[in-house]
Amino acid sequence: MTLLIIIIVLALIFDYINGFHDAANAIATVVATKVLTPFQAVLWAAFFNFLAYWVFGFGVADTVAKTAHTMEINLVVILAGVIAAICWNLLTWWLGIPSSSSHTLIGGFAGAAIAHAIAVHGFSGYVGEDGTTHYWYEIVSWYKAGKDGAMPSGVLIIIAFIVLAPLLGALASYLISIWLLNASRKSIGPKIFTVALMIATIWMVSNLMIPYSEIVEHGKPRFESHFWSVAFDPHNIKWFLVAFIILTVSAFCLIFSSLNLHQADAALKKMQLLSSAAFSLGHGGNDSQKVMGIIAAAVAVYINTNPGVHMDSWLDVVLPNDDTGVKGVMPGWIPLACYSAIAAGTLSGGWKIVKTMGSKITKVSSFEGVAAETAGALTLYFTEHLKIPVSTTHTITGSIIGVGLTKRVSAVRWGVTVSLIWAWILTIPISAILAGLVYFVLSVFI
Repeated sequence: MTLLIIIIVLALIFDYINGFHDAANAIATVVATKVLTPFQAVLWAAFFNFLAYWVFGFGVADTVAKTAHTMEINLVVILAGVIAAICWNLLTWWLGIPSSSSHTLIGGFAGAAIAHAIAVHGFSGYVGEDGTTHYWYEIVSWYKAGKDGAMPSGVLIIIAFIVLAPLLGALASYLISIWLLNASRKSIGPKIFTVALMIATIWMVSNLMIPYSEIVEHGKPRFESHFWSVAFDPHNIKWFLVAFIILTVSAFCLIFSSLNLHQADAALKKMQLLSSAAFSLGHGGNDSQKVMGIIAAAVAVYINTNPGVHMDSWLDVVLPNDDTGVKGVMPGWIPLACYSAIAAGTLSGGWKIVKTMGSKITKVSSFEGVAAETAGALTLYFTEHLKIPVSTTHTITGSIIGVGLTKRVSAVRWGVTVSLIWAWILTIPISAILAGLVYFVLSVFI
């Protein structure tokens, strides 16, 4: 039990480090454009990091918890993974490199699990409890097909989104920038497009809402009132937010051409508050869940390695299993602690990375800030809906690059960008190797 408590404490410390390491993702553009002072910006971001507690479910947490097969590992594996993730995060923060905290955690968890499998079974095959031959690399959940046409999961999908997340962010920010640029012209075409987009958004979101009967079927409603239960269901809130963001930008596009330069800049600065808040919500919801997943995996491993142990109610964690129909259980203090830790970390700020994100990739104005943060927020909501733990760092970096491309290709400082991409590529393998080494060292003493 002592080791389990140590892992939970270290996981929350990682969550705190994640907050100040990734604070730049949400605040860099509002600081660079002087919409908010640095202190106001971190306070703003931290508030919405914590507010995500009431918005998002636990889909990403479930994906992270199943990075390695919990029936085949021990607590030393998770401890080694968390320690490696903390070390890599602190190093990249010190060097001012906006690497992915998410991929650090995934890489550490997977690397320690592989080291454990090699230590126990070696490189040759072994017969498992199911009577079939297994190999050391199979301890990691590399790929699992989605049920009933749903999105597949596994480490390979997470690796794929190292490329896909920034590409989605770049594409979305590029399209939003083109939309805004055309909306500034006094022609009817962009206004017709905007009105059509508003109608399509309302139609799409209304069809994606979960009715009260389905909420009751899948669990206890948050409120006795049917209306408030539907309005505040995590799934519905996300789509309400998507609609609110798109409709707000659309409303601005309808009046953009009638504003002078001063009025447009003032309006864009106010919209940056909305876009940075939306991105901070996505950051809190996406990244806090990863630590929830690690804590849930640690509890599951503790139960597996101590059969018949009685767990107190505050540690009564059950991982969901789609194959058997088992629903997940997570005590309320775990998400509350995780969201509090990441919000506290964001309050601490990460100024070295703010400089890289806010000015070194491309020069950012209020216009670019709105486009980049809006694109980043929408990308995070989309991937969270698919239960994919993507990197908020990669997403916002891609979004900033996409904005820069609307001016000219040379507006993006590609030397800085290439260095960032190398850091992204190396994060998972380096974290995995580091975690493997930490595992072997810990195994000597524990």
